[in-house]
Amino acid sequence: MFTRTKTRTVHFDAPFTLTGLEGVHPPGDYQVQDDEEQITGISWLAYRRVATMIEVVAGKKKSLVQIDPSDLETALDRDRVLSGQQSLNTTH
Repeated sequence: MFTRTKTRTVHFDAPFTLTGLEGVHPPGDYQVQDDEEQITGISWLAYRRVATMIEVVAGKKKSLVQIDPSDLETALDRDRVLSGQQSLNTTH
């Protein structure tokens, strides 16, 4: 089965927390990876997301931590409200 990884950048203007991440993380840009696998048996090319991970830095160590994509969207929505943004654009 064919798998692909899509990388995107999300931005937080305020400190945030996410289920699966320890503690409060500082504002800034974060790399998010979505792993998708190809859906076979249909007549068009389609993928489904099978994992979402965020890259976090602790000291000098970078780690990819699996997160729930809906938790990420909720945290980004909360950040937009806190920062007063009206835009729904979460990628750079």
